[in-house]
Amino acid sequence: MTEDEVWEKRFRELAKKSYDSGCYTFTPFLSPDKLALFYRMEKELSYAGYCLSGGVEGAERQVLRFGDAKMFGYEADFPIVCLLAEPCAPKFAEELTHRDFLGALMNLGIERELIGDMVVREKTCCILCLDRIAGYIAENLTRVRHTDIRLTVLEEAPETAKPLYQEEQVIVSSERIDALIAKLYHLSRSESTQLFRAKKIFVGGRQCENAGYLCKDGDIVSVRGYGKFLVCGDFGITGKGRLRVTLKIYR
Repeated sequence: MTEDEVWEKRFRELAKKSYDSGCYTFTPFLSPDKLALFYRMEKELSYAGYCLSGGVEGAERQVLRFGDAKMFGYEADFPIVCLLAEPCAPKFAEELTHRDFLGALMNLGIERELIGDMVVREKTCCILCLDRIAGYIAENLTRVRHTDIRLTVLEEAPETAKPLYQEEQVIVSSERIDALIAKLYHLSRSESTQLFRAKKIFVGGRQCENAGYLCKDGDIVSVRGYGKFLVCGDFGITGKGRLRVTLKIYR
């Protein structure tokens, strides 16, 4: 079986288990490509009900929960925990990156799907993870590169765990997605079209193959290999009749 076939089977089994047993089931954190795979199966699995959460608004990696509160008569929290990693001696700490923290976690033998988004701010890092691995991380992640760190389990994710944006305005002929991508990433229209053919464009986690899709307020567009941006509702018209669109680029 291919990796996609394994995940398709996994989604079907979790949906059926939830529906048959009347209890919620959860996936681990889904990467954007696994999330896109689920959306291709969305209609097939919708009978079970579902919800997604990454622990904070705007998280890229998401946990999928099967189940329906109206059907079950109760809600269930997502099994996501936020850990705050801080240097024991901030004055002497190195400037650590996302890659440094991820590498330290992988060196502990932790599977990537158990870890969600990690947001580095100055010398601290908010790590979103599944609750079943949080204790192990808190006990064993004591050093990143040459910096000793301490971890705190937070009751909820702080504001610093949310993604940072850089706002930018682009001038385009229309709100077509290919026009926005070409303008933002300085591509020709043909180069932009190639990205759609290569299935590298996602809108709200769903794969987008329609280069003429008209973006709207709140759309989150991911371009694999280039980045991700949020479309804001500020559509203005320039003096020459072109469209001014405000985008928030994920940093």
